[in-house]
Amino acid sequence: MQQRHLGAHGPLTSAIGLGCMGMSEFYGASDDDSSLRTLARALDIGVTHFDTADTYGLGHNESLLGRFIAAAGPAARERMVVATKFGIVRQAGQYERRIDNSPAYIREACEASLKRLGVERIDLYYCHRRNPEVPIEDVVGAMGELVAAGKVGAIGLSEVSADSLRRAHAVHPIAALQSEYSLWSRGPEDGMLDLCAELGTAFVAYSPLGRAFLTGTVDVTALADNDFRKHNPRFVGDAEAANRQLVQALAAFATARGLASSQVALAWLLARQPHVLPIPGTRRIQWLESNAHAAEVALSPAEVAELDRLFHPAKVTGARYPDAGFVGIEG
Repeated sequence: MQQRHLGAHGPLTSAIGLGCMGMSEFYGASDDDSSLRTLARALDIGVTHFDTADTYGLGHNESLLGRFIAAAGPAARERMVVATKFGIVRQAGQYERRIDNSPAYIREACEASLKRLGVERIDLYYCHRRNPEVPIEDVVGAMGELVAAGKVGAIGLSEVSADSLRRAHAVHPIAALQSEYSLWSRGPEDGMLDLCAELGTAFVAYSPLGRAFLTGTVDVTALADNDFRKHNPRFVGDAEAANRQLVQALAAFATARGLASSQVALAWLLARQPHVLPIPGTRRIQWLESNAHAAEVALSPAEVAELDRLFHPAKVTGARYPDAGFVGIEG
């Protein structure tokens, strides 16, 4: 597995990580035993970057990862980079949320995450979403205190503006900036990727496969009622039909090269910048292994340019979230 740094002074970890959210929520039914087997296989094949958050399954996802860490043992834990997040507060069964960035909440949330994960230190701790009523300097100051106390190894931010990242980095080094980035979500190319390179901040790309839509395997008519994609603007009606054409073009590109669409999409991200680390999520070993092989795919500059043309942002239809999903996301 190719290795990349999580920040200029951060640890080396697998270039392709594993997003664990879907093992607990948002993508229909899941099975803990199956998820635990997938986590174990991930480590076996060199995936060492595991991403979770306290809001995923309202603590279930962290507890699930904690079960795996405990069973895997200290030697396995030493190989892992465990990332989690705070800031999104929801009620059970609800997608709507409020954002809490108060220093007192940050300390409380960290202690709760440490307990659920069963670890003494969180390797990478993110502010998941921003509440603009709390100055970013206060947020990062509180996170920096957790680093000083040995409870956190490095800190990150998610879905913040360039201004917030600069201000935060002036208070404490920001090891990673996590935002949505994929062939069909290109917003970070408007300056954020370059800023991260300037600051020595890793860019962690979540939903790098467009919530599986880019894989060409999603039948939107068969989505479960509790699958949030059923109400995502890009998966509905005319937008879905238009986006399906892009996915078909990606499939043709991949097939011509003997690759899966998912492998092309991940290889494209790895080719964009050396500080980009995608974290595709999956519950199934089959897709995990396929995704990991993308680290071995080398696209030529001409192929990258062709994919850029196929997925020009103007060709993508629909917002990437329903309205409630944009709460706490900075422009």
